[in-house]
Amino acid sequence: MAWQTDRRTMFKLAGGGAMALATPQIMVRAAHAQTANTAEPGNPGFHSFALGDFRITSILDGGRASDGPHPIFGQDQEASAVAELMEQNFLPPNRFVNGFTPVIVDTGAERILFDTGLGEGGRQNGLGQLRERMQQMGYQPDDIDIVVLTHFHGDHIGGLMEGGEPAFANARYVAGQAEYDFWTAPERAEGQTADAASAVQEKVVPLAEDMTFLDDGGEVVPGITAMAAFGHTPGHMIFHVESGDRRLMLTADTANHFVASLQRPDWHVQFDMDKDAATATRRRVFDMIAADRVPFIGYHMPFPGVGFIEPVDQGYRFVPASYQFDV
Repeated sequence: MAWQTDRRTMFKLAGGGAMALATPQIMVRAAHAQTANTAEPGNPGFHSFALGDFRITSILDGGRASDGPHPIFGQDQEASAVAELMEQNFLPPNRFVNGFTPVIVDTGAERILFDTGLGEGGRQNGLGQLRERMQQMGYQPDDIDIVVLTHFHGDHIGGLMEGGEPAFANARYVAGQAEYDFWTAPERAEGQTADAASAVQEKVVPLAEDMTFLDDGGEVVPGITAMAAFGHTPGHMIFHVESGDRRLMLTADTANHFVASLQRPDWHVQFDMDKDAATATRRRVFDMIAADRVPFIGYHMPFPGVGFIEPVDQGYRFVPASYQFDV
């Protein structure tokens, strides 16, 4: 298949080289979005497929409806421009749903969880459903061998603790060195970073003795490699997964809205800590994914979060996966 390609283009990302972006005439085409807050027939809140010898499962921690997407997305744009783009893509102009999608990679030898959702603090609002949905699909929290944290925002670390104890009792942990160093620095305890840093002290720091810290190119296990994708946070990491001749990228929060962040990758996003770096990272990552025709899972893409990238006009179109992994 076309997306079973070699790794040469992939590792150009580590060197920071942006690739040329083909820009065919844009066609405004909406991608299918499926969002749910509760498990129900036909939409159980998890989705599993084979990737070589690995099994990949995306799990919906929950969905949250709110006003927007402006000014969260297109913070540097007029609200009317964001609303117009939403309407062109058959989306409401002033409301959107944000989903949260942790991923389990089962290598056959180890079960690796990427990010932990909002945890017990989100359950009163219909979020924090990772634990329950893992159990519905046959995984117990104690079955997880490794927990990988792409970065330390609350919707990624919130499920690390349950009732004051580690939620995944048998796991070891993996995180980016730059991310840990930033959020645990004493100066983070004041100003705009104080709340997030406090959550890191509560959820992450108690686990540090069991944590492996990676830099760009570090290996989680054979077949899973970390890649620096800084900007959303100072140490934000994405992960390249490869088994047999199949590949997948876990892009975490590189893009957080399947239309606003991808069709307009240069628009500023409120939660990107370094707006310019995040924009450059989006371009590098999704130029690469488009060029190599590699599937990816984005943490905030429409559930189950799995898709491909097509270059169009100013950016990219999200193409949801259908039966590519079934044949």
